[in-house]
Amino acid sequence: MPLAPGSGLPASKIPDLVLLDAVELSWLISRREVSCAEVVETYLAHIDRFNPEVNAIVSLRDEAKLLDEARQRDQELDRGEHRGWMHGFPIAVKDLSDAAGLPTTKGSPVFADTTADRDDLHVRRMREAGAIVIGKTNVPEFGLGSHTFNPVFGTTRNPYDTTRSAGGSSGGAGAALALRLLPVADGSDFMGSLRNPAAWNNIVSLRPSFGRVPGEGFLSSPSVIGPMGRTVRDVAMLLSTMAGPDQRSPLSIEQDPELFTGKLERDFDGARIGWVGDFDGYLPTEPGLLELCAGSFAAFGEIGCAVEPVAKRLPVEQAWETFLLWRSWTVGRDHAELYADPATRPLLKPELVFEVENYHRLSVTDISRALTGRDEWYAAVAELFDEYDFLLAPSAQVFPFDVEQRWPREIGDRSMDTYHRWMEAVAPWTLSGHPVANLPVGCNAAGLPMGVQLIGRNHAEWSLLQLAHAYERATDWPHRFLPPLLR
Repeated sequence: MPLAPGSGLPASKIPDLVLLDAVELSWLISRREVSCAEVVETYLAHIDRFNPEVNAIVSLRDEAKLLDEARQRDQELDRGEHRGWMHGFPIAVKDLSDAAGLPTTKGSPVFADTTADRDDLHVRRMREAGAIVIGKTNVPEFGLGSHTFNPVFGTTRNPYDTTRSAGGSSGGAGAALALRLLPVADGSDFMGSLRNPAAWNNIVSLRPSFGRVPGEGFLSSPSVIGPMGRTVRDVAMLLSTMAGPDQRSPLSIEQDPELFTGKLERDFDGARIGWVGDFDGYLPTEPGLLELCAGSFAAFGEIGCAVEPVAKRLPVEQAWETFLLWRSWTVGRDHAELYADPATRPLLKPELVFEVENYHRLSVTDISRALTGRDEWYAAVAELFDEYDFLLAPSAQVFPFDVEQRWPREIGDRSMDTYHRWMEAVAPWTLSGHPVANLPVGCNAAGLPMGVQLIGRNHAEWSLLQLAHAYERATDWPHRFLPPLLR
């Protein structure tokens, strides 16, 4: 019998509980067919066995305390108290978000010794739905760059090839889901941080519209919180927990999140999908990537959709320049004090120094260009939805790269002039704010996963999830192609 690498145990001895989809697990717990204590104990043993292979979960809490919390959840069920669909779920929160009592290191030595005294809103909502926070998921330092490594916890590796990157900044979450270390996971996305790691780990994710998961302030930050999972149903259910208006968020969407618990089945016969691809050769891509993504067209065709190339020329070069302004403006503003402090500046990642120094060079005219450019790009994308019901694009421009590489310096014969230029495929949809799902499309000849971005109309997450569900039923890549460690 084959052994799971590094475990000394038969690969077939993967616990049934961790192989369940999150909705299935929730159903078993609610019916008392499995106890919360058994669920947590099983997951912790599975984490102990496989997490060292990838380093996805960090700041793991004491097992005895976690099992005690799980038994309390069981006692609540004994009393007829059911908190919600996540009752008894083990959850690890992305290490850019606060979970009370746990470190929020952001992968930086600057914050290595900090402990959060409160939950971020989406974390509080997951706890209220019954989740048990067991630790954090690893991130790139300050969340910058789509490769998860940092000087505090080290590097997260790809479960499909541990010599490769798991992506980022939700790389820890993506790897954990692929290896069944968690039932579902939270993530965040500024420049593809929900989409790139989902594509590289053969899972599903959703970057919601601005305001769907409430954030602070009167200005729509390019960064949003969103759900990740192995099925569209699991992602929809987690969105139902994260979403919903909050009086502290002036831009939050006033819509009942119960919508996302509804029936996903829907007829898509006649739906039109516009394939953006590489923007007519503008984006360099690794050989074979576009062809693999285009392989998804057949599945969309099976469910009644017509996929056709977008003929309209989009001002994508202008969109990239606008995105860079927003990136430096928001990232630089948020970290300017660390840069100004002589005690912390030497501890900052070079990519963060790059953003802050660009921020200091911005003028009022630059900020005005950022605002105007965003409006113009949104208008250009909105025009496409006069012709198409959905848009489709690759989730990355390269397959998972060598884990020892900081970031790709070139793609084909084109040099990457910034640390994030190789992720330009995701930037336009961040800028527009439209909801975007990553859907797996399978793997290349080397067994490395890839995904496509399915882009919906503004605030139309529900129809986007319904189409994603139909596609999933025609493909089911996360279940068909397990990481080698689990086979």
